[in-house]
Amino acid sequence: MEAQVRIGNSRHFALKSAVLVYGDGPAAFATLHEVQAEKGQTPYLGPGQSLTTSFLRALAHGLGARVAPEILPENILARTPDMVVWWSQAQRRVMFFGGGSEEAQKLNGRMYPHPPLVFKISGQELFVRALGPDARPSATTPLKTAPYWNTDGQGLVCQGNMRVPDDVRVGSIAGWEDAYFSSEFTHASGAARLTSHPGGFFGLWSSLADSAEKFPTQFLTDAKQTLREFIEGDEEG
Repeated sequence: MEAQVRIGNSRHFALKSAVLVYGDGPAAFATLHEVQAEKGQTPYLGPGQSLTTSFLRALAHGLGARVAPEILPENILARTPDMVVWWSQAQRRVMFFGGGSEEAQKLNGRMYPHPPLVFKISGQELFVRALGPDARPSATTPLKTAPYWNTDGQGLVCQGNMRVPDDVRVGSIAGWEDAYFSSEFTHASGAARLTSHPGGFFGLWSSLADSAEKFPTQFLTDAKQTLREFIEGDEEG
């Protein structure tokens, strides 16, 4: 494996300190060591010190892990350097179905009403949940399972050949939504129950094809997760 770092020609970087991480199962701590160097001798590490918040902040800034100032629209629910969470009101959207079955072909390319949704980009992964009420959720709002193929019980989307934006920022969220609904829904992901509709998945979407009615949220299944748990899921995992 090769790793390359481009730092330009006008800067001279010298080894100043090292961070050592100690682990015992899920527990871990880290210490900061100054690099000691004497002329003509191999550099060595000095005594360890506890990491400070100011050091970590300076390190993150130096590595580029800083969120540029942005004006946040009302649909943004949470924002970190590598994560954006937002919600989308109930609306009508075209859906594309693949997978080769006759039932999927009948549903392909038609207009459907959709429930309000919560999206999360974490790194380059996309997660989707649904909402019951068509209103901005709070931290304790219970979430529903997104009633879509390609989306598993944790809300994680199997991206396949989706053409997603390259970055995680507020300005890219429309591109992530468009990528999700412009791709083909081809298969069920995992064992999550996507809907409680008596006709199952195909029965639900067949009843909604080209419908001007609102999405029947009574057929959404419980994700057993609040908005806060959804947002903090990666940190707990």
